[in-house]
Amino acid sequence: MQNPKARAALLASLLLAVGALSGINPPTASAAPDPVAVTVNARAGLATVPATALGVNHAIWDQHLGSAETSDLLRDAGVQMMRYPGGSYADIYHWKDHTAPGGYVAPGTDFDTFMAAVRRVGAQPMIIANYGTGSPAEAADWVRYANVTKGYGARYWTVGNENYGNGHYGAAWEADDHPDKSATQYARLVVEYADAMKAVDSSIKVGAVLTMPGNWPDGITAGSDPGSWNQTVLSLAGPKIDFVDVHWYPVGTAAESLARTSHIPDATHLLREQLTRYAGPNAARIGISFTELNVDAGRTTQPAAHFLADAYSGLLENGIFTAHWWNVHNGIGTVSEVAGQTDYGDFGMLSSGACTEDGSVCEPPLNTPFAPYHGLTMMKRFAQPGDQFVRAGTDQPLVTAHAVRRGNGDLALLLVNKDPDTAHPVTIDYAGFTPAADAPTVSTLANGATGIATGQSGSATSRTLPPYSLTTLVLRPAGSTAGRPSAPGQPTASGVADRTATISWPAAAPGASPIAKYEVYRQNGAIGEQLGETAATSFTVGNLVPGTRYTVNVLARDTAGRVSWASPPLTFATGSPAASACTVRFTTNSDWGNGYIGGIEITNNGTSPINGWTLTWTWPTGWQQVSSGWSATCAPWLVMAWPVAAIAAVAVSAVAAWQVTSMRVQSSMTSNTATRRPSVRVIMVASIW
Repeated sequence: MQNPKARAALLASLLLAVGALSGINPPTASAAPDPVAVTVNARAGLATVPATALGVNHAIWDQHLGSAETSDLLRDAGVQMMRYPGGSYADIYHWKDHTAPGGYVAPGTDFDTFMAAVRRVGAQPMIIANYGTGSPAEAADWVRYANVTKGYGARYWTVGNENYGNGHYGAAWEADDHPDKSATQYARLVVEYADAMKAVDSSIKVGAVLTMPGNWPDGITAGSDPGSWNQTVLSLAGPKIDFVDVHWYPVGTAAESLARTSHIPDATHLLREQLTRYAGPNAARIGISFTELNVDAGRTTQPAAHFLADAYSGLLENGIFTAHWWNVHNGIGTVSEVAGQTDYGDFGMLSSGACTEDGSVCEPPLNTPFAPYHGLTMMKRFAQPGDQFVRAGTDQPLVTAHAVRRGNGDLALLLVNKDPDTAHPVTIDYAGFTPAADAPTVSTLANGATGIATGQSGSATSRTLPPYSLTTLVLRPAGSTAGRPSAPGQPTASGVADRTATISWPAAAPGASPIAKYEVYRQNGAIGEQLGETAATSFTVGNLVPGTRYTVNVLARDTAGRVSWASPPLTFATGSPAASACTVRFTTNSDWGNGYIGGIEITNNGTSPINGWTLTWTWPTGWQQVSSGWSATCAPWLVMAWPVAAIAAVAVSAVAAWQVTSMRVQSSMTSNTATRRPSVRVIMVASIW
């Protein structure tokens, strides 16, 4: 586990635009807030909850790793996957003799003890093979022992941990004994590890380490690598791996960390774009795991519970197959007060019972649950395997919403009030779902609470969220849902042009009545926009906007009016305009990891002058930032003031900066000739503090 440096490498709709990762300054809470409008759109289907969704990290320095009390607490919280042997220790750990030269190994933490804990919890293991000081042969022997000798059926194996932190890019925290520490060498050895391990058990899944898009060292090329870490690893090892492993530690204040969960949809989209671009044919088969998550402030108090629930939900609804908290037990850190509660600065979700060095402050007794444990328990109550996430949103950044639709027709709604001072009333509107009149089942985790309060109260359409709280509503549908058709299968897009695309899907199975038609909906935030309907299993959508990302679902409606669940989502991007008087090209150079110099080149495609033209675009995410530019008239450079988090290897600070949400470039171009196409080049500098 390390706090990664941040940078941005973001894919624009028409061109590759690299910018800077920024924090969001939360709005000031009002004394008498207006009701927050919550929208739940059951027609806008997202990912299905997998059986491996809720994960935690176990570490070999934790002497309580195998205790019955620890395992029972994890089982009660709904843990479904457990990672071993513990972050960076994985790259010094030798499983055969249970040693980690240079590190501490607690008694009772060997692999068999870990697997006994996994079985008591009822979870699956995620095992990290030693890349830094190990070998493909050692990893293959571990697979043999686990799955052939012992019959553990350990399916998921990652090659190494945060191996980009081996010094190749300057920062060195990860053990790596290889003379060649390049991304190329890591990728080559991942192939050797995968071949050796799968020769023992072909059913296992092997994962490779990537960095989070927009985080250091994403976008940096070092040595003789053909590209950045992610590009190099995926290009060389993509055909051999089954999943990728990513970590995320958003630093900053509690409010800044909680606001950054809004980055998740774009970050996961960009990661999939990298997989598609670099990992070779059939890259869609490669899963994504986030196996280390935590916050910088409020680790044992309510901010951590909020971040866990909000981040796990955001990742899972975007198709991540597992999310893991760092970690079960860790130890006391810097003690502070957060929102009226003592925060022990402990990365663990269960107390280790430790004291500060001077003995002035001690944690609660061993295994006392901290707030993130309760956040994980709330996730167990909210999102269960087989549920389908559906779109939910609010009009207040301090209140976020997530929703799932269950197989029995129920709908569960998770509401996160990130405001430490103010209770927020909410009104809830449902599309594609009609709640029953009876009171919903309500679970609430309030600030400082030692557990989750559950009961039946209120209505499905309004309530008040306590300050700094997590609330889950479970709603029954009005009327019967029996006899509805099944959901259509995974849609695909073909013939995607600048303004049209053809959407096709596997037919739905009819329920009590024949299927009458299919309806195609676009997700526009939490609002659904029907693009059309057809009796066939394909539909050509027109009037699309060039260079735009679209996410669509298909629903089946039968002759009795029953409507299916939404299909899995399909996301595609339209291309550049088929015909244009100009061509726009974006390039980057002089990339130093936390900034770059980029250029925009606009070329006149015609034979006549173009005078007084204007180029405008909207950034594809809220992360981009431009600090300066030249060679054209550019306005406005600065339009919104938000602070940006300064992320370094050791120190963290925050400074004010400006984020550009849109940009206009103005100039003129002379006419084209038979031998030359005149162009204007705009140079701009982007950086992160």
